[in-house]
Amino acid sequence: MRSVRLASLAVIEPGTGWPLVSRVTVASAMECSPIFLISQLSVHYGALETDARASLLYGTLGRGDPLAHPRMTLIGRASIAGGDERESIRSRFLARHPKSKLYADFGDFAFWRLTPERALLNGGFGKAYELAASDLLAAVPEGLPVSEAEAVNHMNRDHADVVNLFAQRFAGLKQGHWTLACLDSEGFDLTQRDQVARVWFDTPLCSSDEVGERLLALAQQARKT
Repeated sequence: MRSVRLASLAVIEPGTGWPLVSRVTVASAMECSPIFLISQLSVHYGALETDARASLLYGTLGRGDPLAHPRMTLIGRASIAGGDERESIRSRFLARHPKSKLYADFGDFAFWRLTPERALLNGGFGKAYELAASDLLAAVPEGLPVSEAEAVNHMNRDHADVVNLFAQRFAGLKQGHWTLACLDSEGFDLTQRDQVARVWFDTPLCSSDEVGERLLALAQQARKT
């Protein structure tokens, strides 16, 4: 959920009750709820206004049989992100999808959040699991949104070399122009054009005060390896 950029959104078509599936770009709120940006001109926007029930299909493909690769259907209820929440949602989504800045603030567009209720995870043949919302969501220590914004700006502005080291040492990627996109209690996301890489903390953050200390420790570790 943290690293996939594209998912299939299933809604209930108004008037017919038939399932309607479309493709949306996705990112994650700090606690890992899916967020997406859609226009009022789309059929699925009106569908969600009529009936908030929806599901998102996440998946990754590789070589061989596509059904042998993991995928997950997340089931929940969608709502428009408004008020103080909107700015945080907007920031995290655009960090993942910077090209969306061209239209994100048009009057007919809105950021939506899907609040998970359960999920069906298929890890490949014979590997099916039912997940509860508690399996999907992470804790958000008080003050972490503010600390995240400060840390992301600081790392990208003053320590771009370290961010690239994170991508190489902890995600096994080639050196490039990686950016620290967003951070949460469990780790952080790095982006480069259309690529996304996830780096997990050994243990989740318990306090927003730990952000700087944890990034410093990772920087020291990356420089040694």
